[in-house]
Amino acid sequence: MRKIVLLLAVCFALMAQAADYPYLVFTNTGGTITSFGVSNLTLVVSGSNLQVNNDDGTVNLVLTDLAAMQFSTSADAISAIENVLDGDQPVQVFSVSGVSLGTFTSLVEAAQNLNAGAYVIKQGANTQTIVVQ
Repeated sequence: MRKIVLLLAVCFALMAQAADYPYLVFTNTGGTITSFGVSNLTLVVSGSNLQVNNDDGTVNLVLTDLAAMQFSTSADAISAIENVLDGDQPVQVFSVSGVSLGTFTSLVEAAQNLNAGAYVIKQGANTQTIVVQ
């Protein structure tokens, strides 16, 4: 129940600032990404499901399977990250629990060498979360 309330609070806070982002991207605990266009987007919690409605239709997501939600300029989380980080500079990669997984020569190399899942990327003073499919 606590996770549901937190998800809804984050969702409404983000929606207030999401005017410049055309996609809402969900990542489940297995690392699968599901993207939705924000045109006519509505979110409804029904029991243990999150019902997402937009111009393309309706999808039900199981709340306990959701790991992350973010607004993005792209349906692909990696390309959205490249707008923030320099793709040609070295990056440090961490698991979402904070364990260092090493340093890569570029964001592209990191994405090519990581298993599917969510990661925290640090490049200089910038830190960003990415999802590798």
